[in-house]
Amino acid sequence: MTQSQPQDRSVTELLIDWRGGDDQALESLAPKVYEELRRIAHCHLRGEKTEQTLSATDLLHETFLRLVDVDVAWNDRTHFFAVGARAMRRILVDRSRSKTRLKRGGANHRVTLDEGQLAGLEASTDLLELDRALSDLARLDPRKASIVELVYFGGLTYDEVAATLNISRATAHRQLRLAKAWLHDHIETFG
Repeated sequence: MTQSQPQDRSVTELLIDWRGGDDQALESLAPKVYEELRRIAHCHLRGEKTEQTLSATDLLHETFLRLVDVDVAWNDRTHFFAVGARAMRRILVDRSRSKTRLKRGGANHRVTLDEGQLAGLEASTDLLELDRALSDLARLDPRKASIVELVYFGGLTYDEVAATLNISRATAHRQLRLAKAWLHDHIETFG
C-alpha cells in the first residue's frame, strides 16, 4: 500500500491484503476486529462457572494467535469471524476436555446458551455435550451444524449466515430452527 492510499480500508480488503503477504494489513486489521472478537469471546464465557480461569480477553488473544497462523484464503469479514468463532469453540472444548481429564471425571465446563439463539435447549448445557451433539449433527447435516456454529459461536445474524453459506435468509432461519430441535432432542436423549 502506498502512502497516498486511504488508511481506512475495510476488514475484507485488509484480510485479502494480509493473505497476500502484506504484514501492515495485519497490523491495521487487529484493531478493527478486536472488539467484535472480544464480544464473541464474552458471549462464549457468559454463564461459565465462577472458577473459570479463562477471561474473554484471554480467549480472544488465544483465538487471534490461532487465526494469525491459520492458512485460510479469507473471503470477507464474515468468513473471518466465522473461522474465529470455530477457533473459540475448539479452544473451549479442548480446555474443557483437559480439565475433565485432569480431574479424572471432574465437573464438565458449563455454558449458558443464549435463549434467542438456541431457544428450546436447557438454559445451561455442558459444552462437551453440545460439542458432541454438534459433531453428530455435522455428520448428518453439515450445513445445519454450520448454521448453529455461526449463530451461536460466531454471533452472526441470519443475513451474515446466509451470505457466508450462500443461502437465503429464510433458509438460514428454517435450518436453524430444525437444527435447534434436533440438538434439543439429541442432548435430551443422550445427555
